Order: sequence, then structure tokens, then C-alpha cells
Amino acid sequence: MGIFSRFTKKDSPAEIAPATFLNPNSTLGELDLYLIAEGRHEQLWKALGAHVRRDEAGELIGVAFSVWAPNAHAVSLIGDHNFWDKSSHQMVRIGSSGIWEIFVSDLGAGAKYKFAVCGIDGRWVDHADPMARATEIPPLTASVVEESTYAWADSDWITARTQFQSWRAPISVYEVHLGSWKLGLSYRELAIELVDYVRQQGFTHVEFLPVTEHPYGPSWGYQVTSFFAPTSRFGAPDDFKFLVDALHAAGIGVILDWVPAHFPKDEWALAKFDGTALYEHSDPRLGEHPDWGTLIFNFGRNEVRNFLVASALYWLTEYHIDGLRVDAVASMLYLDYSRKEGEWVPNKNGGRENLEAVQLLQEATSTAYKTHPGIMMIAEESTAWSGVTRETSSGGLGFGFKWNMGWMHDTLQYLQHDPIHRVYHHNEVTFSILYAWSENFMLPLSHDEVVHGKGQLVNKFPGDRWQKTATLRALYGFMWAHPGKKLLFMGSEFAQNDEWSESAGLQWYLTEYGEHHGVQKAVAEINALYKVIPALWEKDTSPEGFTWLVGNDGDANVVAFARWDDHGTPFVSVTNFSPMPHERYQLPFPTTGTWTEVLNTDDLAYGGSGVSNEPIPISDGAHLAASVHIPPLATIWFKRS
Repeated sequence: MGIFSRFTKKDSPAEIAPATFLNPNSTLGELDLYLIAEGRHEQLWKALGAHVRRDEAGELIGVAFSVWAPNAHAVSLIGDHNFWDKSSHQMVRIGSSGIWEIFVSDLGAGAKYKFAVCGIDGRWVDHADPMARATEIPPLTASVVEESTYAWADSDWITARTQFQSWRAPISVYEVHLGSWKLGLSYRELAIELVDYVRQQGFTHVEFLPVTEHPYGPSWGYQVTSFFAPTSRFGAPDDFKFLVDALHAAGIGVILDWVPAHFPKDEWALAKFDGTALYEHSDPRLGEHPDWGTLIFNFGRNEVRNFLVASALYWLTEYHIDGLRVDAVASMLYLDYSRKEGEWVPNKNGGRENLEAVQLLQEATSTAYKTHPGIMMIAEESTAWSGVTRETSSGGLGFGFKWNMGWMHDTLQYLQHDPIHRVYHHNEVTFSILYAWSENFMLPLSHDEVVHGKGQLVNKFPGDRWQKTATLRALYGFMWAHPGKKLLFMGSEFAQNDEWSESAGLQWYLTEYGEHHGVQKAVAEINALYKVIPALWEKDTSPEGFTWLVGNDGDANVVAFARWDDHGTPFVSVTNFSPMPHERYQLPFPTTGTWTEVLNTDDLAYGGSGVSNEPIPISDGAHLAASVHIPPLATIWFKRS
């Protein structure tokens, strides 16, 4: 009879029949209750939610359900098993914990359910389980009892990861929206097609836009209603595990977008869960996001902070995820974020910093690194907040990396100028080095740059079609040589024409055309070279790994620099952002030796004009400059032999 109870808000707790089932198989002990109250239960998903119970022989006994609703007058379990009738399965409150529980025999995995909650105002609302580990396929909103039977095969990967030092390793990330990479693929189909493609293109990691369940597809997953359930749009939870396992088997790490900043106002989800502002802050100046029409978590409440930290740990633990990219960190850090004067409340010290959000982020990062060595915590943070990647013991937020939004903005702005005018904006392409080691950075060309009328990367640049694709190839060569880890959104690797749409899918047919296939081929070969040249990543977080060779030749639109590895081996990158080739350009090299081109984005194989260099011998240490041919709109990499 549908997912909603047939009872109305007029029903009162007194009208509910006594519970049919008591709970002899509770998932909660005294320690659990203590840790939940303290906000320190690191495996909260094992205590709350729905848990299948079996006897010693493996035979099904039933399902134990529990939910935190401290201000509720009554809570009932409803579902297909009782025809969504809230009078039949009243839950029992455990002392003063605010937790309600019930055990239902003979119920198992796949059962659909919700919690009917009688709030403090006496109104009944049917809510999905905040701790649900599986859900119905949207737009349906019921929670689903989940019991994993998946057997992981990535033990070698996980063991090796404990020794992984991400800040001094090659990391190039392919950012993916699962629903539109190729339309209609399931998790298990993606485990074949996506895995093969990412391996061919040479990326070290994939980053998935949020896979946590969300009711509204065009939100791309950023308006989350289930913080412990992978979206059911593409399969069951074990199917998502299969995808992660397949990526690991191919040597590819997995990063998830994680969204602790806000959640939607849907009544059936977290909002006003027990009739009060339970998960959100009760003051709209602190609890509502003016830009997104969403609610903001009450970061100062122990149980809420625990809920979010446990969500982060859940994905790392149960799904073997290798890193979390934390969305919208700036909106969490500042109490006046996107608010006018009088619309925000200062902190206890009179400042604009959200001290409770800082505490949450510090707890999430430190606990994640403590419990899962070798993972990455990555912040999307666009302000000048100091210490995003500094250790929490020193007052930092404790992230491993911060997205370098400044580099992205300045570089794209520079490239949008006509080449003849770039001389007046040369600092835009060199300024990033002045702060390159203030944080551990990741250079992002993400989904945010190809939506909302911004157009695709290739169409941001001036010139004819050849110049646009040449500029894109030159940008990638420059980006991969620049200090910082790399991230590229899907479709950008083959110069997709149209702005990304989650409903349209990528324009894969374009790869049959030379100019698009050339960009795709260039990205694959850039990735392959990047992984075997330690100078490009061993000293990413140290100024000792970088030397300017040409930093002030704005007239020629040329930049050149050397990168160094731990053994002092140099590598040279030269980029010409002008459509004019530079013949016999006097390029200073960092050392003697024979310097050979290992990458030239002007290569004919990529659709370039074919200007190249023979090996360049430099034997006189007093005269390290040499005459080189620099192609138009191209990046050249030189390696010493």
C-alpha cells in the first residue's frame, strides 16, 4: 500500500498498540550507548540502523532495528512486513539514551522499512533510516535491510596502501559522475568498461562525484539523504564493492566525494527528525544555507559530529575507499559564508570562524588517518584559510591535500585572453609558484569548470579549432609538470565539445575524430610519462623540487622550469602559450648533459604541427643555454640522459 503510513498526524502515541516483538538480539551494549553519547563511536553503523541476525548455524533469526530520536514521543517500525502500519511494531526506548529499538523475527535482507516518528509536537512523520546501508531506487524513499556477502580480493592493495606516501607519489585523478560517464551502466558494467578506460588513459585514481544516496539526480549527489548507502541507481551495495575491487585489481585508487556541509530539507529524511532540529542547527542563521536551500548540520552536537565522522570512516572501512574529497569546506569554516551583515552569529570569541566545524573536520581527518594509514583526505577549500593541510596537532585542519582553486582560476583566466594580450597578464600563469608550498595542493580542472554556462575547457580558449585543441594539449602538459597532484573531469581528456550534462552522457563519438583522439592520446601518454619521472612528484611539497628557467618572458608567452627528484636528477618543462613558433629560442638548462624530448604536445600524432627537437648536448657548465625550437601552443618535456 505504498511507502507512507495510512495513519495521519492526528494519531497520538496513546493510540499505538503495545509492541508485538521485544528485542532479544540488540546491537547495542553499554559501551555503545556511552560512546554514542560522547560522540566517539567510530563504528556507529554497527550499532544503529538495521542488522540481520543469524544463529551459530547461519540460519536467519530476524532483524534488529535501532534509531536515535531523543525527543520523540514514540517511534514505530513500518514496512512491507506490516503493511506500513505503525500500530503493530512500536519500538522501545533504551533508558535516557534517546535510542529506540526493536527486533523482528523472520525478517531478512531486502526488506523495505522506515521509522514512523511521533515528534515532540505530536505529529507523525515517516522517516528513512539515517543509518540505512541500502535504499530503494529514487524517487522511492524507503530504506532497505542490507546484508553483505561480498568477499574482497584486494588484500594486497590494502596492505601496500599502509605504506603509501601520497604527498611524494604520482597522483593523477579522473573525476567521474557515474550516471553520465556512459548512460545506463550498472556498477558491475562500470567495473569492466570504466576500469579498462581509466587503465588505458593512465590515471592513478578515480574520484566519484557523491555516490551517497540522493533523491534528486540533477544535484549530482551533492544533496545527500543517506550518508551510509551507495545510490541504488546502479545496483546493490555489494555491486559497488565489486566496482571498487575491480579498480584496485587494475592498480587504480578510489576517491569519493563526501558532503558533510549540508543536507536537503526533505521531511522524510533527516530534517526535523524527531520533531526538533536534531541533525541541523535550530537557529536558521546557523542551520540553513541561503545559496543551496539546504540545512546545515549542528557541528557542535556530539551525536551529530559522531554521525558525520562515522560516515567518513564507514566508506573507508566497509568499501575500502582510498580517499575522501570533502565538499564545500569553505562554507563550513565561515559563519558568514554567503551571508549579509546581520544574517550570521559570531562565535564565542566574536569571530567569523565556525569553531565547531573546525573541530569536526579535525576529528574526521585525524581519525581517518589514524585508522586507515595511506588514505587521502582532500579539501575543496577556496579561501586563504591557513593550515588546511597542516597537522591537527599544530592547529591545522589535518587534510592531506587542498584543491588549488587559485591556480585553476588564474590559469584559465590567462588562457582566455587573446595571445597578443597575454603579455599583460603573464603573472596569472606564474603567480601560483609564489604560494605553491603553503599547502599540499591538488590542481583541479573539475566538473565545476564545465557547467552552468561556463562551457567546455576546449571552448574557453580563443582562436580557430586547431588553436583551441593545441592550447588544451599545452595546458595539460604544463599542468602535469607544475607542482601539485592532478585532477581532470571526464570528457576533458578528449576535448568534449558540449557543456557537461548529467542527463546527456559524454560525447564518445568525438573520439573517432582526429583532433579529439589526439587530445585523448596526449593525456594517456602524459600520464604514462608522469608516473615514471620522479622529479614530477617526489618533491611536490618542497620548493627544493622547483627552479624557474624562464619566468618573465611575457612577450613570447613562454614559461619554463626545472623539477628535481630526491637524487638531484632534473627535468625540464617548456610551454609556449603563443600561436607563433619560436625558432632558436635560447633556453637555459639546469645542468650539463644530453637533453632529449620525451613529450611534445605539438606531435603530429596528437594533431600538432610537428615542430620538434633533436637531442640537445650541453657540455660546458659555464654556458648552459641552448637553442631550441618551441612549437606553437605547445608544451615540451626534456629529460637528461
